[in-house]
Amino acid sequence: MLGVIQTQEALRRAREAGLDLVEVNPKTSPPVCKILDFGKYKYEEKKKKSEAKRKATVVEIKEVKLRPKTDDHDLNVKLRRARDFLESGNKVKFTVRFRGREITHPERARMQLDWLLERLDDLSQIELRPTMEGRTMVMIASPRPQVLQRVQTEKALKAKREAAEKAAAEEAAEEKRHRETDPDPDDEPESAAEPRSEDSAAEPVSEDEAQDSAG
Repeated sequence: MLGVIQTQEALRRAREAGLDLVEVNPKTSPPVCKILDFGKYKYEEKKKKSEAKRKATVVEIKEVKLRPKTDDHDLNVKLRRARDFLESGNKVKFTVRFRGREITHPERARMQLDWLLERLDDLSQIELRPTMEGRTMVMIASPRPQVLQRVQTEKALKAKREAAEKAAAEEAAEEKRHRETDPDPDDEPESAAEPRSEDSAAEPVSEDEAQDSAG
């Protein structure tokens, strides 16, 4: 840490080090600057933002529609769908639409929503209690913090696994390219011995020649 110095002095020191003088906090007085490699700094900042965006849990709102006359079987189907949405880290918006004189008996819709909320208590917390919006009763349930934490952990593990698989694939491809461009000499086939012609084959030695050689 250099402390408070004049701008020209800071620029001189940056030039001597072959680096850049970068303003990292212009809101303070005096502004905070660092002597660093600006290209590397921009790359690392971009990498940090990308990593933070990847780790962020995106919560979507999924809708589950009902009618005051929805029977028990269909209500259980809606319950399973809502559980799937919540387990995936999404909010669930329940909407009960009224037709004709159904709107004169909103207690039926409220009973349905209370029934659903009770069976989703292990996964969800109420964000918007049953509320009338025109001819529709609306309720919003959001995942509990522990559910969101689990979803985030699973996403991080998945991203880590995919990154490792990608790195292994790239390494294998690079190794393959290396073998193709620079083959191992030990892998080259040995040249076969040249066959001897019939003329170069050894001729039989007569008995007299053999005796002369022995003498």
